[in-house]
Amino acid sequence: MCGIVGIINLDGRPEINRSLLNDMNQSQLHRGPDEGNLHIETGIGLGHRRLSIIDLSTGQQPLANEDGSVIVTYNGEIYNFNELRDELLTHGHQFKTHSDTEVIVHAWEQWGEACVTRFRGMFAFCVWDRNRQIAFIARDRLGIKPIYYAELENQQFIFASELKALKIHPQLNREIDPYAVEEYFTLGYIPEPRSIYRQVKKLEPGHSLLISLKEKEKENIKLKQYWDLKFDVSVQGSEQEIANELIEKLKEATKIRMVSEVPIGAFLSGGVDSSAIVAIMANLSDKPVNTCAIGFDHQAFDETHYAESVAKQYKTHHHQEQVNSDDFQLIDQLINFYDEPYADSSALPTYQVCKLARKNVTVALSGDGGDENLAGYRRQRLHMNEEKIRSLLPYSVRKPVFGTLGALYPKMDWAPQFFRGKTTFQALGRHSAEAYMHSVSVSSAEQRQQLFSPQLKKQLQGYQTVEVFNRHAKNCSSDSALSLIQYLDFKTYLTGDILTKVDRASMANSLEVRVPILDHKLVEWIAKISPTFKLKGSEGKYIFKKSLEPYLSDDILYRKKMGFSVPISNWFRNELKDEIRDVILSDEMLSSGLFNQSTLKAMLDQHQVGQKEFSPQLWSLMMFSKFLQVN
Repeated sequence: MCGIVGIINLDGRPEINRSLLNDMNQSQLHRGPDEGNLHIETGIGLGHRRLSIIDLSTGQQPLANEDGSVIVTYNGEIYNFNELRDELLTHGHQFKTHSDTEVIVHAWEQWGEACVTRFRGMFAFCVWDRNRQIAFIARDRLGIKPIYYAELENQQFIFASELKALKIHPQLNREIDPYAVEEYFTLGYIPEPRSIYRQVKKLEPGHSLLISLKEKEKENIKLKQYWDLKFDVSVQGSEQEIANELIEKLKEATKIRMVSEVPIGAFLSGGVDSSAIVAIMANLSDKPVNTCAIGFDHQAFDETHYAESVAKQYKTHHHQEQVNSDDFQLIDQLINFYDEPYADSSALPTYQVCKLARKNVTVALSGDGGDENLAGYRRQRLHMNEEKIRSLLPYSVRKPVFGTLGALYPKMDWAPQFFRGKTTFQALGRHSAEAYMHSVSVSSAEQRQQLFSPQLKKQLQGYQTVEVFNRHAKNCSSDSALSLIQYLDFKTYLTGDILTKVDRASMANSLEVRVPILDHKLVEWIAKISPTFKLKGSEGKYIFKKSLEPYLSDDILYRKKMGFSVPISNWFRNELKDEIRDVILSDEMLSSGLFNQSTLKAMLDQHQVGQKEFSPQLWSLMMFSKFLQVN
């Protein structure tokens, strides 16, 4: 895994500031501590930080073709590079390394923009073609690897793996995007393509950028989508036949991710997905698998006995450490890892398990993507229950009836689940995409209206995050209500939250993480399975669990899902009671002009006396405040 960076002059200027490019590149040292190099020529400069995984001796970047006319800087792994290399050799291409990097160079020469459709893996790269005066930038289909970019007022285009590298450029405008603030306080992250800054964008998954420096080009930056996920049911067969095929495809996706010239292992939480990956790896390997787990001294958050059970079953080399429930020292470092506001508190244990893994391996396989692929989230099950009611009444009836009930019914977070009807009533009065967004939101539209200042609301001009979900919903290929919300998760939560969390936490520890369940061929195949095999009654990931019954016990497969979280609610009422108040009511927050100060104080007071539960909102505010302090 690596870090990439680049500066491109769009106006024909020949000079590139080497010192600036080097500083930008060095800011991503953690992504690639083994080597760092620059390539500079007329009008363009490319940088690379390398974490050596394959072809350790000759895989240095930026890397060029035979005559030096095509150069690439690349972050990721292309798992089918040997097959592509063999095919390219038949077309007359010559190779000087055995790395997947060089395949990108020759694939560009052979297939141009279409080269990305040939790659199987995770990637973010920039190819510079001197003869054609074209820079081609692409991101993998599911957004496993990140890339930020900005077009500056001085007619420079800059890009990097992480936002911190772009922030070094003196011409970058750090004006905060009010739409990003709205999206962040809705979701706890800023979904693609927006970033916290107006000027900076994230390249969306499955997209590419073509930048032409030819003098006569009118539109010299062209954005293109080259892939999208289609939920078109076409996989046929019995339950057992589909379960068998699912396992075989998962084995193949896992096997190609076990190729490495450095030590490799797996995360093992004890949940279904990570346990499945470990079971498959153990069946594919002649040697014991290295596994890593983090435990908590708070029983409600600890799953280590399940992880130990799987480790014992498959005789893995198991590494485990315990985290104290009052271990919140990493909080101040989070903003340095993520560069922009990011409010998933499970980033803390994720960082810690990555740190533990890096003591023993350089590459770790994870089970991320199982819930998105196979409908494993509780919220998906609840949404489908609500859909049964929504389907009985037209929106023109539901909106006034349930909307009124949702407005009048009191919010009772403290009460037993049976009495918490406010959120359900509100959901029933909404369109499907809007209802699902509401279910994944950190704060409601009503809460944001109270939280935001009149100045910010004026800047927003009525804009709400639901527009992100509505935009994606229009592109979903299926009429299935379950497939729709799975599609929305792929486009928002998976990329903006889960994959962002894992990339930054792992790269902060110079650890490469590979995700077999997000192999795009496997994802495409699963999308063709009937939704009834994914969510059956109240059982999410139904066909996946059935396929795993020969490999894992029912205690692993059919227990209640726990998640990977920390006790922030208790922290804010006890150990961090004073700190959270100081941070949220800091000078930076109060002078930002973004928030209603009385609302900030009320949320703190009501949470800390136990009157209301505001821990997700307070965590979001704390992370935003820490961002303002370093912005």
